[in-house]
Formats: sequence, C-alpha cells, structure tokens
Amino acid sequence: MTWFLLCVGLLIGGYFIYGAFVEKVFGINTQRQTPAFTQTDGVDYVPMSKGKVYLIQLLNIAGVGSIFGSILGALYGPAAMLWIVFGCIFAGAVHDYFSGMLSVRNNGQSVPNLAGKYLGKNAKHFMNLFAIILLLLVGVVFISAPAGLLSKLTGYDAAIFVGVIFCYYLIATIVPIDKIIGRFYPFFGALLVFMSVEPNHCINAVI
Repeated sequence: MTWFLLCVGLLIGGYFIYGAFVEKVFGINTQRQTPAFTQTDGVDYVPMSKGKVYLIQLLNIAGVGSIFGSILGALYGPAAMLWIVFGCIFAGAVHDYFSGMLSVRNNGQSVPNLAGKYLGKNAKHFMNLFAIILLLLVGVVFISAPAGLLSKLTGYDAAIFVGVIFCYYLIATIVPIDKIIGRFYPFFGALLVFMSVEPNHCINAVI
C-alpha cells in the first residue's frame, strides 16, 4: 500500500509540476479551437462533451492496463509500478500531449503528416511504416487480450470473440465517431475507472 500511495503521489506531482513545465514550454493558446469544432463533418470531427472525451481517452490509453497492470504489479512488485509511473510522466504523457497539441495546430493532421511537414518526406515515409507496424501490434493486443479474457470468463472458444471484436472494430471505424465510440466508450471508460479501484476483483476474474 505504501508503494501504491507513493506512485499515486508521484503521478499527481508529475501532473501539476512537470505537466505545468511542459505546458509552459509548448506555449498553449486556450482560445484555439480543436478540429472537432473547426472542421466539423459529422463523421471524424464531431464535438462532444468534456466528460465523454475524458472517458474515451482514458479507455484508449489505458485499455486493458487496469487488469494486466494489477497482475504485473503482483508478479514484479514495486519495480513495475515505478517503471509505469516514470514512463507515464516523462515519456507517455509528454508524447501524447505534444502529439495532440501539434495536431490541433495543424488542422488535425496525424503524426506521419506532421513528421513530413517538419522533418521532410523521408521522415514521413518512415513514420507511415512505423505507424502501420505499431498499429498492427496494438490491434493484435486489443483484440487477442479481450478475447482471451472473455473466453476464460465464458468458456467459449477465443476465436469466436476474436471474430466478434474484429468486426466491431471495423464497424466502429467506419461509422461516425459519435454513433458507437461516442456512446459506448464513455460507459466502458467508467467501468475501467471502477476496475482500477477494485483490482482484486479484476485479478480474481482473470484467474
């Protein structure tokens, strides 16, 4: 419990101290609107409430972390917690913040396009290839991990859930963002918050 409280304190301190430093270096403009407002098209750019956006981003970033994070913490002890905490503060959070803010300043452009604009065509091609490989790996994890968990909970073959989840991802990608992601992700995000404060239930469910 002491290590857990220490890590929570470090995350809070990182947000208010290091986060404020990063924000100052980047130089934000609070009056600048996001592409959801400046490029509203009813499909990819749709304004949503802050509550929904926060829960959706939480779900996108954390994913199955609240489940596997508890397991890794139990297996590897404090080292896993510190690795996650310092990684979040000095790497993950800064990367996501800068990527998001640069995208806002460039009409919602993706990282490969931003790399091409500031670093040249070779950098764009490299980032496109890197993004394809990374998204493929992430896609495999975000399909196989939930499928495996559902298989253990229900007793059905994991291949069935792989197919269902894959079809769901395809549909959620094609339809307007507020039709599926905007409606269901906030609910799943709220469940993720609940699971993160009830780690014992998550571990018992997996076991």
